[in-house]
Amino acid sequence: MGIYSEEILTKYCSVVSDTEAKKIENAKSMIKDAVNDSNEFSGLDYEIFEQGSYANNTNVKFDSDIDVCVMLKSTFYGEYPDGLTYKDYKFEVGITYDDYKRRAVRALNKKFGDVNMQIGNKSIKIKSNSYRVNADVVIAFQYRDYKSVNSKNPDIYTEGTKFISGSNDSVINYPKQHIFNGKSKDEITNLGYKKLVKIFKKIKNNMEEKGLIDAKKISSFLVESLVWNVPNGIITNNDSWLETVKVAIKYLHNEIKNNKCSEWREVSECLYLFRGKRKWTQQDAQDFLLKMWRHMEYK
Repeated sequence: MGIYSEEILTKYCSVVSDTEAKKIENAKSMIKDAVNDSNEFSGLDYEIFEQGSYANNTNVKFDSDIDVCVMLKSTFYGEYPDGLTYKDYKFEVGITYDDYKRRAVRALNKKFGDVNMQIGNKSIKIKSNSYRVNADVVIAFQYRDYKSVNSKNPDIYTEGTKFISGSNDSVINYPKQHIFNGKSKDEITNLGYKKLVKIFKKIKNNMEEKGLIDAKKISSFLVESLVWNVPNGIITNNDSWLETVKVAIKYLHNEIKNNKCSEWREVSECLYLFRGKRKWTQQDAQDFLLKMWRHMEYK
């Protein structure tokens, strides 16, 4: 038997404790109050929603920070079909992203104070205390992709989020599609998909603690996206988690090694997993899976 028993892997599937869940809810509620009660957002059309592992129910114990997006809708970023601009849709220029972010920072600062928040590269980080968990607040514009659906109708588009990082990079995400697709795959796999994601994430965390992998390259998001590309049958057709994990690792590793992953996408299905500017490469993912296999002591 390897270092992981069936009992251990089953425990990795469990949800966070009631105490931890309450602290997560407290953090989310305080962020919403900070925005909704602030004059900084008067006259703006915005939406506040959860994203990330907690919203997707793929968070693991002691790794349950809350991710909240504060998305402006009255001003948005648009991607238009070739030859068209915002003027063809009768849109007007709104506030700048920098202005919006400054407003959000002031609103959060009033609620949490300087000592409890830090402006990071991609989010505003709210520190935890005995009442709440750590939180990452993403300040974004709504992203309307008219080009991918070739729409000339201002109300028909693919919705995402877009923000400018501290390093001046444009970051586009599709958190709502991610949540929807994750729920769908979980239902199709008899609630096995998200459990397998949690097992992979917990093992990844254990490997990080042992210094076996580079956490900057092998993110939780990458791990969840890899499991997303595991065929449903692998998740449902095995009799134990030990066997399911074994078959899943083998499948993912061999597909990547044989370069059969060029069409793989994130959970949202809106972005390719191994194309464009990424913190990871195919080789990084392949190496991680091989190390995971050895760490699990599979034969």
